[in-house]
Amino acid sequence: MSLRERLSEYDGGASRAGDTRGGLGSKSYQDLKVSLHQSLLERVDLERMQRISSDQLRDELKDLVERLLDESDVVLNTTERHNLVRDIQHEMLGLGPLEPLLADPTISDILVNTHDQVFVERRGKLEQTTVTFYDDAHLMKIIDKIVSRVGRRIDESSPMVDARLADGSRVNAIIPPLAIDGPILSIRRFSVTPLTMADILEFKTLTGPMAQILEGLARAKVNILVSGGTGSGKTTLLNILSGFIPEDERIITIEDAAELQLQQPHVVRLETRPANIEGKGEVTQRSLVRNALRMRPDRIILGEVRGPEAMDMLQAMNTGHEGSMATIHANTPRDALTRLENMIGMAGLNLPSRVMRQQISSAISVVVQTSRLTDGKRKVTSIQEITGMEGEIITMQEVFAFQQTGIDTSGKVAGHFAATGVRPRFVERLRTYGVQLPDNLFDPSRHFE
Repeated sequence: MSLRERLSEYDGGASRAGDTRGGLGSKSYQDLKVSLHQSLLERVDLERMQRISSDQLRDELKDLVERLLDESDVVLNTTERHNLVRDIQHEMLGLGPLEPLLADPTISDILVNTHDQVFVERRGKLEQTTVTFYDDAHLMKIIDKIVSRVGRRIDESSPMVDARLADGSRVNAIIPPLAIDGPILSIRRFSVTPLTMADILEFKTLTGPMAQILEGLARAKVNILVSGGTGSGKTTLLNILSGFIPEDERIITIEDAAELQLQQPHVVRLETRPANIEGKGEVTQRSLVRNALRMRPDRIILGEVRGPEAMDMLQAMNTGHEGSMATIHANTPRDALTRLENMIGMAGLNLPSRVMRQQISSAISVVVQTSRLTDGKRKVTSIQEITGMEGEIITMQEVFAFQQTGIDTSGKVAGHFAATGVRPRFVERLRTYGVQLPDNLFDPSRHFE
């Protein structure tokens, strides 16, 4: 069907439906947009597109779309023309229907469940949007655009991929035959302006005394493990903690998909690489940790420890790279240590359990537990110090905790933060680094909402 015929069909359909938004989200609108896109591709010089700036290209695309609409002899109102121009610009320059969602700062997750169903998360709650793709092929095109920008691929031979957007947002895609109903895309958003400790204090993710302790631990080069479930805010907290590292230190970050947004001037960012189509060329986190040790790091920050690289990370922490940090998936600090022990076993060293636990207890000083509560809010629910070994067991003492007391009538979690009354051993280390803590910081009678 020609562009003129598409526009005529769209014009009649929109009028009959009384759609004041120009048929946004309707099948006729999607058909019209596809026809315009095809007509543009036939007229645009693709080589010239790559040589001019984005702003200039955006203006030229606007002029071309306007010209195509004028040639069609179909009258569209101002809103309809504006929507068409905007959506075509998104298709040519960005990620198509995802662009308005990516521009919305209140959205923390974008979940595409096949081409005709898109959910977002706002303030911890999921809601369905009116955004749709034309078909599965359209969605696949957007997925390909995302993964190709970071040198990755997705096809039937490699139907799963982890990638990232330019702003550091985490992307996961999975396609048929593994995804039965069609391509699936998940985007974990990261703020263009990284959150600070002041921000999460305002969100009541933790309290002032807890923030003082965490800032002091980062400055005093204490090895920290951030533990938590999916979406609990582990990477966000790690990013905030890394912000307290002095600017004169050399930091090396190692991640599967680069997400950390460190602000220091001396940061080296490393990222793993998957195997190519022949199954060769894979570079694992373990290889990158080993290589990082030869790069004269002051601190190593591991985005997430999930395999045999745990052993190399612990050895690095034990051999002069104090103040290193990592995250791990676990529901409690104790579970985090058990997972670490299992990961050491994955390295194939066949170490006795006691030796593995000694490695853990001597390398890591503090475990910070983050949680996502039932109302969608994130909290730092526990700060625990590792004190050593008693027999075969790693000993820990909790310094701060969040106690949930119930759920109010609106569904919000009720509870309070409080110190446990334990004065941790790392207080002396903080003092030697010039971090002075008030005497009442560990008073268990002080409760914070």
